[in-house]
Amino acid sequence: MNRADVVIVGSGVMGAATAWWLTRLQPGLKVTLVESDTRYEKASSSLSASSIRQQFTCPVNIRLSQFGIAFLREAEQHLSLPDHPLALGLQEPGYLYLAQREQAAALQTAHQIQKQAGADVALLTPEALRQRYPWLNVDDVALGSLGLSGEGWFDGPALHQAFLKKAMAQGVQRLHDRVVGMDHTATQITGVRLASGGLLHGGQVVNAAGAWGGEVAAMAGVQLPVVGARRTVFVLSCPEPLPQCPLLIDPTGWWLRPEGRFLISGAEPLHTEPNLPLEPDWSEWNDEQWASLAHRIPALAALRVERAWAGYYEMNTFDHNAVIGPHPELRNLYFINGFSGHGMQHAAGAGLALAEWMLLGQAQTIDVQELGFERLVQNRPLRELAVIG
Repeated sequence: MNRADVVIVGSGVMGAATAWWLTRLQPGLKVTLVESDTRYEKASSSLSASSIRQQFTCPVNIRLSQFGIAFLREAEQHLSLPDHPLALGLQEPGYLYLAQREQAAALQTAHQIQKQAGADVALLTPEALRQRYPWLNVDDVALGSLGLSGEGWFDGPALHQAFLKKAMAQGVQRLHDRVVGMDHTATQITGVRLASGGLLHGGQVVNAAGAWGGEVAAMAGVQLPVVGARRTVFVLSCPEPLPQCPLLIDPTGWWLRPEGRFLISGAEPLHTEPNLPLEPDWSEWNDEQWASLAHRIPALAALRVERAWAGYYEMNTFDHNAVIGPHPELRNLYFINGFSGHGMQHAAGAGLALAEWMLLGQAQTIDVQELGFERLVQNRPLRELAVIG
């Protein structure tokens, strides 16, 4: 039997960030990451649109984003290695939510929550929107909410690889294998079974399996309502520049942002079955979608679709919020799952919170207590209403 102080199932951005924080906070801790997809071809960490915002409706998510943006601004000094300098290309043009008349009250309510939590956001009238973004059609818009700072996008795969490489430089081991089972008593995980036939014993075991978190939890007899929810991202070219373009969320549900000399865009999926194949759903790009984009941004009437890709939201179907912390009965089993599309931006804070919980008995830097597993058992959802797509 191979032993480690901590066995982490999954080495995507959540597993990697947790491993990095654990070995940063307690050097010499023996941490093993178990990963079957070491090229990360299906990992959400590789396929994310990699954006960050303060505009959530749950204050705990705003706290995680506030920590996240501060970390991203300083990530190079934390995560660079002599032979692997880090460049995240962080840009902060903000998120812009547009609301029609019937949506304005909800946007105002969300704004109050965000302001009370210290987010730097502003409500803009249609006239203010026209002055700031003359390329934007807001004739049918009643109100906009713009993040003035602390919102934008970055190179998510680079962040993931930096967490992973720095964790391994700190002594973390990555095992190329697949977890196929967990031995357990009523109170703890006693062994993690591998496809190779091996057995790992960890004093603590972390489920960081992303879209497959529900399947891993089931190996321990635990019901975790996390599934892979496929989202397609389309890469667009536009012949006209869109100066100061933020990440735009349209009242009809689609989003769009710049990505280099292109734009990327996605919408609410037409097919919502869990764990669909990771192939772009081209049926989501149709005349209606094109017309909606061209209505909002007239220059997009001349756009071209260059390519597309698909990735998974690790969707928590219970309340669209993360599950962080220990299981109430299997006390050495920890979760960092179900971020429902906002995992990349919250990885730094969530990884720290879980590492503190494991080492110190509670999260200290960021209060994430309300994201604990107990709410699932007690049927007490903490609903995040601002889930994009």
